[in-house]
Amino acid sequence: MNNAAIWPPDVEGWKLIGIPGDYDSRTAFKYMNGAAELYLAYNLKHLSVLRYEKPGRPAISAEFFEMGSSADAYGVFSFEQQDPDAGIGQGSEFGGGMLRFWKGRFFVTVYGEEPGPDMDKAILALGHKLIPAIKETGSPPELLTCLPGKGSIFTIKKVWFVRSHILLNQRFFVSHQNILNLSPDVEAALALYDTGKDKFYLLLIRYPFPGKAIEALTNFKKAYMPDSEGRHSVKTENGKWTKAGLQKEFIMIVFDALDEPLAEGLIKEMGSWR
Repeated sequence: MNNAAIWPPDVEGWKLIGIPGDYDSRTAFKYMNGAAELYLAYNLKHLSVLRYEKPGRPAISAEFFEMGSSADAYGVFSFEQQDPDAGIGQGSEFGGGMLRFWKGRFFVTVYGEEPGPDMDKAILALGHKLIPAIKETGSPPELLTCLPGKGSIFTIKKVWFVRSHILLNQRFFVSHQNILNLSPDVEAALALYDTGKDKFYLLLIRYPFPGKAIEALTNFKKAYMPDSEGRHSVKTENGKWTKAGLQKEFIMIVFDALDEPLAEGLIKEMGSWR
């Protein structure tokens, strides 16, 4: 994506320096020193890096990631989201001198090399100026609308959208092996629920077709629930319950439920699962 004509030339006295760096999915490692795995897991297509300088002040950098879809852009944003919304794009946060936001299939970070009130002001101003470079809008993953929560006794505390078992393990550890067959064409939403008395997780996964879901559930039960004896639920070593369900191309798994009826209730709220 070449937006040379619409990159902001300056902001609050900081001026765009040189030609923006351009990287694709194969060369992003050169810029990110091995940290590109997160973005590659969300189907990174292209990265543009802008640098703004002001005499006597640290530089500001803007990283413009073009992902595979708006769902992927949302996924990158959701994976590490923790700061207050900044009112930029379709979802944003600002804290610790870094602005992160997404719009359409693009995810953007803007940060300064040293904190300060004038730097923060410039970072936010640059974020607003970058919005016109993104002509499209998109939607969060449709899969998120399937999660129980609205009008329910269950309250969602946090949701992460992932496509990689490595990323899933960073939010809730399942297995060192990819026993659920997660991949770039598979969508997974991990939700943290809070009942007021306890917390538990729900993992909802959509595969390209039902056969893949059946295969993944079989792998999961064999590796994670070997003592379930053919049942879809099991009490784990921590004294809590794990329950799995299957419906067409979807798998739902409840982790760390306080008791089996709680896990059962969450599965039933989704409809007719087996």
